[in-house]
Amino acid sequence: QVQLVESGGGLVQPGGSLNLSCAASGSRFSINPMEWYRQAPGKERELVASITRGGSTIYAHSVNGRFAISRDNAKITWNLQMNSLRRDDTAVYYCSGVSASVRYWGQGTQVTVSS
Repeated sequence: QVQLVESGGGLVQPGGSLNLSCAASGSRFSINPMEWYRQAPGKERELVASITRGGSTIYAHSVNGRFAISRDNAKITWNLQMNSLRRDDTAVYYCSGVSASVRYWGQGTQVTVSS
């Protein structure tokens, strides 16, 4: 059973930065793509960023230029560097990955942007 564990959430002031990490275990197959989603109160879960095994990336329009996703294939980890954070980035952030055509989710980590 694949398990994904996020870390790095917390409270940050507007304009600040946070780095989220996701570590996978239990996968017999490669995880591809590796992704970050978020869900704000009262809103649907949305894709924030995605990265393939080859390094190709996709970003939501609202975070493009502020967030950067990266991955370490050997360690089966992926990160989300979040810069210039805004109040509307406040959400629970989930890492997600697809392995052998099955999508797995982490438990989520809260990111709150507030002064």
